[in-house]
Amino acid sequence: MSMIRDLRDAVRPSLRKSNTPYNTYDTTRDPSASSAVVDCAVYRDGQRVESESCQTPHEAMLRVREGGGFAWIGLHEPTEAEFAGIAAEFGLHPLAVEDAVHAHQRPKLERYDDTLFTVFKTIHYVEHAELTATSEVVETGEVMCFTGRDFVITVRHGGQGSLRALRHGLQRDTELLAKGPSAVLHAIADHVVDGYIAVAGAVQDDIDEVEIDVFSAPAKGSTRGSDAGRIYQLKREVLEFKRAVSPLLRPMQLLSERPMRLVDPDIQKYFRDVADHLARVHEEVIGFDELLNSILQANLAQATVAQNEDMRKITSWAAIIAVPTAVCGVYGMNFDHMPELHWKYGYPMVLTGIIGVCLAIHRTLKRNGWL
Repeated sequence: MSMIRDLRDAVRPSLRKSNTPYNTYDTTRDPSASSAVVDCAVYRDGQRVESESCQTPHEAMLRVREGGGFAWIGLHEPTEAEFAGIAAEFGLHPLAVEDAVHAHQRPKLERYDDTLFTVFKTIHYVEHAELTATSEVVETGEVMCFTGRDFVITVRHGGQGSLRALRHGLQRDTELLAKGPSAVLHAIADHVVDGYIAVAGAVQDDIDEVEIDVFSAPAKGSTRGSDAGRIYQLKREVLEFKRAVSPLLRPMQLLSERPMRLVDPDIQKYFRDVADHLARVHEEVIGFDELLNSILQANLAQATVAQNEDMRKITSWAAIIAVPTAVCGVYGMNFDHMPELHWKYGYPMVLTGIIGVCLAIHRTLKRNGWL
């Protein structure tokens, strides 16, 4: 309890110092005026009120309370000081504030009083000319979303996953945007899952490339089993992908099936579509993991077979070389009375015999597939 109390004090510094009531928050100390605020606007009847754009979050909420609608505030990697004023203005729970500032959270959905806190992992495919054992395939980021009755606060971490295009696209769909903050939450969820689908297709291409390389003849100068590093690296990237997709299944299921006061019933139908797409991506990612396991095992098996083939070839040539070694070893001994030492045709006869035996052994081993 003391930790929560200390955190609450940390995110409400302005109220504590000035004893200012909640609805008359001192905007002169508003940390949200910093560069962390990417966009701030008021929406009424599905349309952005242009005259009320580019304002502070406090001003946006004042206009919402006076004229209705809702405020959408977008932030990028805010610090504790930058987020403290916004947290106090909107009454955000300290635990959710801590998660939003420090990031590195699992995808989840939590409810704090009249606010939904949702965490999404964004996935970006990293283009590469050639897949290597050190290639970065996917890059992750995070989008946190605070959804209230008359506000939406999005907090983005990472260089990818910008919501600017999403905001502009949603502003063109006034009918959907008129549904309120839950429409924004759905749009973000749909945007994130659409990103998963695109990345899944690109990762599938990388897996196909590795699979073809593993089961095709090795290139000149390469050996069987040299693809293990690439396969393992790709498997690690797929695991990162899986960590973003799997935990999000339960939150999407709740948003699509369980009635919530903060989610418009009409919007809940759209969440079902998002949940279906997410389930499909999850099945693909699980399939990627299993397929990479099979490819890795096949690659290691090929390496073992190649090593066995090399050992058989070495053994075969050792058997062939053993014949002249044995004969020459016998005739290399310094004895006076050895057969055929003084015979005129002894030397060519021995060479002919050695060559004949070696050729016979070579033919037999080659017929049996050892050479």
